[in-house]
Formats: sequence, structure tokens, C-alpha cells
Amino acid sequence: MKQIPNLFTLLNLFLGTTAIIFILQTGQTIAFIDNEGYTQVDLPEKITWGAALIFCAAIVDFLDGFLARLFKAVSPMGKQLDSLSDVVSFGVAPGLIIYQLLRISYAKEEGGLDVSIAFLLPALVIPCAAAWRLAKFNLDEQQQFTFKGLPTPAAGLFVASLPLIIWFPSVNITDLLINKWILYLVIILLSFLMVSNLPLMSLKFKDFGFKNNLPKYLLLIIGITAAVLLQWAAVPILLVAYVIVSLIFKNKSA
Repeated sequence: MKQIPNLFTLLNLFLGTTAIIFILQTGQTIAFIDNEGYTQVDLPEKITWGAALIFCAAIVDFLDGFLARLFKAVSPMGKQLDSLSDVVSFGVAPGLIIYQLLRISYAKEEGGLDVSIAFLLPALVIPCAAAWRLAKFNLDEQQQFTFKGLPTPAAGLFVASLPLIIWFPSVNITDLLINKWILYLVIILLSFLMVSNLPLMSLKFKDFGFKNNLPKYLLLIIGITAAVLLQWAAVPILLVAYVIVSLIFKNKSA
């Protein structure tokens, strides 16, 4: 029974690795010249499959921690295995999504299909920042009800939501999400947030009292409202709200 949480952790790794396969198996970027002479680019569908698998990995990542506490199977081995899996599922896989979105962004430009890989490699800063964040987390025993820096799964889910927002649009922001400068900004901000010491709240509940958990309940209300109104676009909104609410109520999160 004590190995069941570790099996779920490995399932997290399996899903993250499978996501990478889908993300990289997009084939050539689809481009054509329309009647007005402009290059149009379609988002390859398999990127969205990879993004969906990252969300599945996040669910499994939550379950392995829950099962570890349920079976009293928390161990140093499980902690290290969890971090190694998270680097892949919420670091490498999202980094490759950004890599592919950058390719598509450049493909919209004249001669963009021949873009140098040097302009795409900044996407790999995300897995590097994720690895740094997880290593720092493993060495800090105080990050139980507060975090120092953005948790890696949160950053990974932010990136994974981008293809889903494009593929299932509830708001017309596709041009923003397939814009190289916006993508470079996402890389910088997410990487900074992960390696920073910004005090952010954990979503674990010490109890279920409203007074002690006001920021968590506020975030829950924002999340549900955004999901109903914006669908997948709620994910980046929720991340921004998470950072803002954490900073406003940082004294209550400790």
C-alpha cells in the first residue's frame, strides 16, 4: 500500500512524457497564402492533446500527495520522485509548448519558416527555472502553508492553457497568444516568479473556517466565476489572481 502514492507519481511522469510526444509530433507548421496574400497559420491539434495531458498530470500530482498522507507513506524517496516527475510534466512539457508556439509565431512572418533555432531556445528557460524551483523547494522545510516563488505546477498549467484557449476560444485573444513578444514576456515572467522568493500562499487548508481561509475562499470564488465566463481563459486569470491575493493577504497565509 505504501508504494501506491509512488505509482501515482510515476503516472504523473508517464503523462508528462506522453504530453511531450504529442507536442513534438505536430509535423510541419501549417501555413498558406490566403486570397489577400497573407500567411495564415493553424495551430496543430496535437499540441492541445499534449496540453490536456499536462492537466491530467496535475490531477495525478494532487492525488499522489493525498494518497501519501492517507496511507501515511510520506517519505524522502517520494518527495524526490515527485520533484523529478514535476520537472518533466510542468517544466519540460510546457517549455516545449512555448517552443512550438514561438515557431508558429515566427511562421506568420515573411521568411519565418526558416527562423533560427536561437530565437526558439529561450523557451527552454522555463524547464530550467522549474528545476531550480523544485530543488529549492526540496531543501526548504518551511514551505508547507506558504511558498517562496510560484509553484512549478501552477506555471506549467498556465502554459498548458494557452493552446486550449487558442483551440477552444471563448475570447478573441489568439493573436496575442501567438505573438513572439508576448511569448517572450511569458517566459521571463514565469521563470522569474518560479525562482523568486515571492511569498505565495499554499492552497492547503489547516481548517475550513472562513476567517482563517478568506484568501483561499476568495480565490475559489474568482476561479469558479472565471471558469463559467471565460472557460480555458480562466486559467491565466486565476494565476494572476493567485499572485495578487497571496501578496494582499501574505500575513494571513503564514
